[in-house]
Amino acid sequence: MRTVEMSFVLMGRTQNTECMSIVPTPPSPSPVIAIRAATVDDVADVRRIATLDSAPVPAGDLLLGIVDGVPLAALSVDDPATVVADPFHPTVEVVELLRIRAGRLRAARTRQLTTGRRARLGLRRRRVA
Repeated sequence: MRTVEMSFVLMGRTQNTECMSIVPTPPSPSPVIAIRAATVDDVADVRRIATLDSAPVPAGDLLLGIVDGVPLAALSVDDPATVVADPFHPTVEVVELLRIRAGRLRAARTRQLTTGRRARLGLRRRRVA
């Protein structure tokens, strides 16, 4: 068996600082988050998320939270406490965005119902001067 000697002697004492510049690494890009109404085409994705979350599929109209093109959470518009999310990805922010959007959709529905009732009863909205 032949042994090889290794030397840890550095090559010269002068430093070449020209090639030792530190290039900063660019920050990681922010994820693209999309919030949209779930459609019939999303049934398989919602079921997959519910299975991963060990929870039943939420009922009613659903919002879907998509991060970088991957569906990661679904929330019932009528019951924002009913949510399923992929436990293998960070989804806290996505679920919060889903809840905010669901709240706005519910508020818009309430305004539409109130306006429709007033119109049917022939009532006008009072204006404050």
